[in-house]
Amino acid sequence: MRSVTLLGATGSIGASTLDVIARHPQRFSLFAVAARRSVEALVAVCVRFRPRVAVIADESRLPALRDALRAAGLPTAARGGAEAMAQAACSAECDTVVAAIVGAAGLLPTIAAARAGKRVLLANKEAVVCAGRLLTDAVRAGGGELLPIDSEHSAIHQCLAGARVAARDVRKLILTASGGPFRTRSDFAGITPEQACAHPNWVMGRKISVDSATLMNKGLEVIEASWLFGFPPARIEVVVHPQSVIHSMVEFVDGSVVAQLGTPDMRTPIAYGLSYPERIESGSPTLDFAQLGALSFEAPDLKRFRCLALAFEALAGGTARTATLNAANEVAVEAFLSGRLPFAGIARVIEDTLNAVDAGEPASIAEVLELDARARRTAERMLAGRAAVEAGVRA
Repeated sequence: MRSVTLLGATGSIGASTLDVIARHPQRFSLFAVAARRSVEALVAVCVRFRPRVAVIADESRLPALRDALRAAGLPTAARGGAEAMAQAACSAECDTVVAAIVGAAGLLPTIAAARAGKRVLLANKEAVVCAGRLLTDAVRAGGGELLPIDSEHSAIHQCLAGARVAARDVRKLILTASGGPFRTRSDFAGITPEQACAHPNWVMGRKISVDSATLMNKGLEVIEASWLFGFPPARIEVVVHPQSVIHSMVEFVDGSVVAQLGTPDMRTPIAYGLSYPERIESGSPTLDFAQLGALSFEAPDLKRFRCLALAFEALAGGTARTATLNAANEVAVEAFLSGRLPFAGIARVIEDTLNAVDAGEPASIAEVLELDARARRTAERMLAGRAAVEAGVRA
């Protein structure tokens, strides 16, 4: 039986992970769960699964968590803060860590789990984007495993694992993108957060839904794929596939292309990661090829979806650039969701921040976090400057 720590238990990835675990009580137990600040949702998970530990990242919410667990009559221990999350991730009482906390907040516990030799199921792409070399070095030093549970990277892992070939036999990795809700929209003016979060295929959190709408999500996945599988940006391609049936592909030097197909359901890659190298039932519906119809593909429009182009450019510039890109994107997306920035302004704030931040390659987690904070301050300054210009134009 695998003992699991679930970081991000109250989000969409967390819900899918809990569903898979519930289907296989003889194979998986839940040691610890963590969430950013949703006490009520975290306690609901504890009532159902009775983990040993519950962690709330926002330490100011710890008293509320402790009181709620006590009121529910649960023996679950309440913990709070970033250090408590890292401790839950590297505890000797768990062997598998699902890293599903969105954003740079998931970096420290993911690194801690890797150093402790855990099987890390990675849904937090920012940990790779901000600290790819440090994370992969930590996995090597700890002797654990790093298995992606993004649908695209899981697909590539499945294609490569099934092919049993060396990197030299691969011509390129092909990541598929749905194109998001604005794939055919030429004018980005007036887009609301509700429209941006209405993904046509996937059910996701608000931040990642906006990233999908700008195609930044795909850009972050390109960076992640480069680190996870050891391929330069020139050997990674993005193709828009609106049906989200083919989750990604690998093209080999002999011209063969191997693809992984499935319904757009995150339980499939999560079940694959939890049970690898075996396969278990995930709860995902099966594909009905008779009803599927045509599958279509198109090249992404890098002029309209500038965020994807910025991600490729940042990857070519090294980890300092990709960490800056990620920080600026988080600031810009939060500003859009709160009504402080138009949708089209997200890419502009990211580009302005990349142009303003000049930093060397971070050599430690402390340096990554310092760079992240610096990039966020710069992005906020760029955001304020754009707001002032736009206010002047309106006046």
